[in-house]
Amino acid sequence: PFERVAWTPRPPQGPPQDCFACIAKPPALRQASPVLSPSSAVYLMESKSCKGDSLRPAVPCKHSMEKKTMTNPTTVIEIYPDTTEVNDYYLWSIFNFVYLNFCCLGFIALAYSLKVRDKKLLNDLNGAVEDAKTARLFNITSSALATFCIILIFIFLRYPLTDY
Repeated sequence: PFERVAWTPRPPQGPPQDCFACIAKPPALRQASPVLSPSSAVYLMESKSCKGDSLRPAVPCKHSMEKKTMTNPTTVIEIYPDTTEVNDYYLWSIFNFVYLNFCCLGFIALAYSLKVRDKKLLNDLNGAVEDAKTARLFNITSSALATFCIILIFIFLRYPLTDY
């Protein structure tokens, strides 16, 4: 029964590898060929790994001609925000923590300054800016209250309450 069977390699079918628009679309089925007699017909065999059938023609991709006209190359440049512009107020926070730590506000300012440095390393610019504002607020508050208390102490040392 297999005397006239011949193995002929089938040309590659389907869209070209570069066309992503046609990959999901199956090619149209070819019209049936006229009936051949078994004596003159050559039966085509396919390998088991082939997913298509022998009735599907090799349809050229319609996007290949569009690709020839669209040859404008594009270049993508990723620009990361410059995180060195965000001030972390680290030295001011250390000074407030060591010398002017009024009600632990210097310690809180130091903690936010360290958070700013961490977020700058992670390129989280928005979070770094918000924490820098908070660190600056705590530094200003700590410095102002500690300075006000120091001034009050000097005034009371210079002019004790017994004189009033």
